[in-house]
Amino acid sequence: MAKVRLVQGNEACAMGALKAGASFYAGYPITPSTEIAEHMAEMMPACGARFIQMEDEIASAGAIIGASAAGAKAFTATSGPGFSLMQELVGYAAITEIPVVFVDVQRMGPSTGLPTLSSQGDIQQARWGSHGDHSIIAIAPNSVMETYYQTIKAFNLAEKYRTPVIFLLDEEIGHLRERFEVDENEEIEIINREKPTCAPEDYVPFENVAGGVPPMASFGEGYRYHFTGLTHNEKGFYSSALPVVDKFNRRLVDKIEKNVKDIFECEELFVDDCDVLLIAYGSVARSAQEAMNELREAGVKVGLFRPITIWPIDEERIKAACAGKKAVIVPEMNLGQYAREVERIVAGSVPVKKLCRVDSELVIPEEIIDMVKEVLK
Repeated sequence: MAKVRLVQGNEACAMGALKAGASFYAGYPITPSTEIAEHMAEMMPACGARFIQMEDEIASAGAIIGASAAGAKAFTATSGPGFSLMQELVGYAAITEIPVVFVDVQRMGPSTGLPTLSSQGDIQQARWGSHGDHSIIAIAPNSVMETYYQTIKAFNLAEKYRTPVIFLLDEEIGHLRERFEVDENEEIEIINREKPTCAPEDYVPFENVAGGVPPMASFGEGYRYHFTGLTHNEKGFYSSALPVVDKFNRRLVDKIEKNVKDIFECEELFVDDCDVLLIAYGSVARSAQEAMNELREAGVKVGLFRPITIWPIDEERIKAACAGKKAVIVPEMNLGQYAREVERIVAGSVPVKKLCRVDSELVIPEEIIDMVKEVLK
């Protein structure tokens, strides 16, 4: 039987991590993500997991990578300034193919910005914050319940694709309290990394296997292998041989980009019959849905496309959703970081209107309603 509770978004994230099997957390307190660390510090020892408060965000990122290499499901939580410090190690986790989850509860920036107020300014940083050609998975929920289930999905995707996953809460969702109803006995799919079945002497840790994701042995299991941030061959050792480098880099990207249909998730409301399409994510999507409902009641045909998976983008899905619309409006708490992606995808076939706020206030339904009426004049 489900137990009904009033739960905060950050708490739901912590609960989802434990449900997914998280066994190691390393982090440094930073507003507005600190409640995640607080909950993990309380809950993890009770279930035999390990919590450690690190001296800074760089150390936190390094610790979770090391723990994952040793077999733990590991994650950290931070906000914009801390996430900026972690970028080198996001790239290191990508090139070494170590599954970890980085929770980024976005706040107003740049730099220290407004620590207690909301933003969606880390959308492009999640994709391009670490240099080089690699793909990334990033998820942005819009409710407390969705935060719980999508946290589980973040761990599943990290394990399935041997990759870092970015979990993009924003302050509004992280600090939101609302109805939370989960059956403790509910059967939820939990994915664990594939382990090698060959003899230790035959193990190839970065093998170019079909599907792009080689099995991963943990340190201490009898399989000896080498990690390096340098471009490496299938054995894990440095190589600058052109065919080796090319094949490796393409596999690193393809294992995610060629599985977009499996990874990408979205919600579509009245998309097929609308004249104006709203594309919104995270907390702003709640305002967009309220605006859509009010306009629909007034006879205005408005739809909502809500990407839950921010990266990678299912371009075909977005292109199809936008096709034939009088206009597409993208409200977000930044200066158009996702809107630029929509503009690139539709390539001028549909007018794309940005509705941006960068004053730390949530985009409200009335602003969206006003813009819809303006584009339909």
